[in-house]
Parts: sequence; structure tokens; C-alpha cells
Amino acid sequence: MYNKLDDALSRYVRPGTFPLAVRLTKPGETISDRTKRPQRDLGIKVAICQTFSMARKYGWQIAVGADDVNCPLALTAFGFKEETETFSCGEMCAGMFTATKTAGARTEAEVPRFNFKEYEYVLAAPLSRADFEPQVFLVYGNSAQIMRLMTAVLYKKGGYLTSKFSGRLDCADICIETMKTGQSQIILPCYGDRVFGQTQDDEMAMSLPVGIEDELIEGLEGTHKGGIRYPIPHFLRYTPEYPKHYYKLFDAWEKKEKTE
Repeated sequence: MYNKLDDALSRYVRPGTFPLAVRLTKPGETISDRTKRPQRDLGIKVAICQTFSMARKYGWQIAVGADDVNCPLALTAFGFKEETETFSCGEMCAGMFTATKTAGARTEAEVPRFNFKEYEYVLAAPLSRADFEPQVFLVYGNSAQIMRLMTAVLYKKGGYLTSKFSGRLDCADICIETMKTGQSQIILPCYGDRVFGQTQDDEMAMSLPVGIEDELIEGLEGTHKGGIRYPIPHFLRYTPEYPKHYYKLFDAWEKKEKTE
């Protein structure tokens, strides 16, 4: 479905794991039989960030809903469970991410979220293998690869890309923030993504709204033509310098040449 975009990402960004298509399904929306469900098919419950890692590393198409997810924060943000005062008061942040419940409440107030039961499943699959219409594209890579992708996003419109970070609930930043704003987001993987999704220290991510595929491909091609490349081409046209005593060899060679 999106093979042209997948090919462009492979050529110009070269991510080490599959770029993903992501969809939030409405209640009653059909999911294909080949879609894996963690609780039903694997006998486990997962975090949503863990789901993305399964899809991008295993190549699976996978869907998670209230029965599959055991992260209370994600269940709240995605509207799979009702938001309670225990969440909004800041108790989940206090003592871990913030010094007080008051500070935690400020953090929770900024978490992107969907309404209760607005969506039923988070559906993810490699971009080239998805059998559904996505709402978000998700690409993990190192900081140079994400920078490369960001320059493509800005190629036509210019300016800066603005994203926000809190160190937690990056699944909400990936899906909810991108869907609600219609804007691409740089994703700083959160603590849970690193623990449960096993995202590595050298990885970042970028989420992109569906609808910018042609502009993104043009941006990847245009910036490549302009000299923005990955792998980053190092400047190598310089004369190296060595420890001073190395140069005694040149003196020895010079003396030998004079005596011959």
C-alpha cells in the first residue's frame, strides 16, 4: 500500500528496524485474521511501546486493546479505561518523575489523551506489510537518521519542527499528539519504552501524520540532492598530524637521502 514511501525511507534513512504503519481503530471496526493479539495469541499483556517494538523488530501486524494492555497510564491516555482522580491528581508522577503531586498533576494535564472508548485498538505493522489504512507513520532510528528524516519534513515549508517531551508515555506522543495536531513529532523514547520496549540508548523516533507521503518523499529526494545524506559523509580531505617524535623518521629519511 505504501511501498513507495517504504522504499524511500529504506534508501534515504536506512532505519535498522521496520518503519511502521499505525492505526487507532473505532469500536466495531474489523481487524484481519492475520493480526496478532498478545493476550489471545501469546498469553501475555503488554505495554503499547512494547507493541511497537514487536511490530518493528519482528515484522508482525499486531493489535492491542484493553484486554491486551497492562500499562495503567497508557490505558488511561488511550481511553481504554476511564480517567480517575488517582491519575489526574499527579499521584502516578509524584516521587518518581516529579517532586510533588502538584507538579505531577501539571504533567498529567499535558498528557495527550483520547476520550473513553473513543477507540478500541492500537494497530501496528511494518509499512510494507500493513493490510489497513494507517493514520500515523512511525520510524525509529539513531539521532542522525531522525535528523535526516526531519530535514525532509521541513524541505517544502521550512522553519523549525516543535515537539514536546516528558520522559514518560511516549506512546501518547506518537499516536495521540500526532493524530490530534496533524503535525510530525520528534519522539524522545520514554523510560517505559526503554525498559519494556527495549528501545536502545542510541535510538529516537519520529511520528508522521498520514497524508504527507508525497511531500515527504520529495523532501527526502530534494535534501539528498542538496547534499544531506545518511550515512553522514565525514569530511576526510585534510592532512593528519602525529606525535612530534614520529617526524624524526622524516628527518632520518632526509639525512639518508643526502648521504646516498
